[in-house]
Amino acid sequence: MPKVNFVYKIAKGICSSVFSILFGIEVHGKANVPAKGAFILASNHVSYFDPPATGCLLPRDLYYFARKTLFKPGFASWLLHNINTIPVDRDGDSDVSAFKRVFKVLKSGEGLTLFPEGTRSPDGTLQKAQRGVGLIACKTQVPVVPTRVYGAFEALKRGSKLPNLQARMHIVYGPTLYPKDYDPGKSDPDRYQTASNRIMEAIAALEKPEAPQI
Repeated sequence: MPKVNFVYKIAKGICSSVFSILFGIEVHGKANVPAKGAFILASNHVSYFDPPATGCLLPRDLYYFARKTLFKPGFASWLLHNINTIPVDRDGDSDVSAFKRVFKVLKSGEGLTLFPEGTRSPDGTLQKAQRGVGLIACKTQVPVVPTRVYGAFEALKRGSKLPNLQARMHIVYGPTLYPKDYDPGKSDPDRYQTASNRIMEAIAALEKPEAPQI
């Protein structure tokens, strides 16, 4: 039986309560997230809220990237390690130690959250995908769940110091992509970027569900 990470469970419970109470967060397509086995949850990135919001309402634990500069000695480092974060250099595409940790996480059958754009969108629109997610997906050949966050930019946009409590958030999990769907194969000279682009296209295709008619 896998070891229970109580710190992660407590943090996830707090986040789900906060997002539900303050932003009325709703999730759609949760059945598309694999119940077991390794997978990548690939999401757009518009806010600091994205990492906790994309995973806090899922039954499975997820792993995340966090900049090494955030792992300051003391409580910060202890907390980040205990909520499944993987330290990565700013230039994550060349961080060998981070990639080794990622491959170990996926090989053990865990879920990993990645943001193909690499950094938060400055205006809430989708940005060009970086090759990192394609590299990891093609190397590991795991399923990818395209995910789109709506409302997080309005809740806490880049540069904002305080959240906007009038914003409503939605998380949409799309149909699973398998290697045959995203991996063009070794014959493609730009294999990893092509895979990233295909994953990003799947994210772009996810629409916010319409509000029910009253």
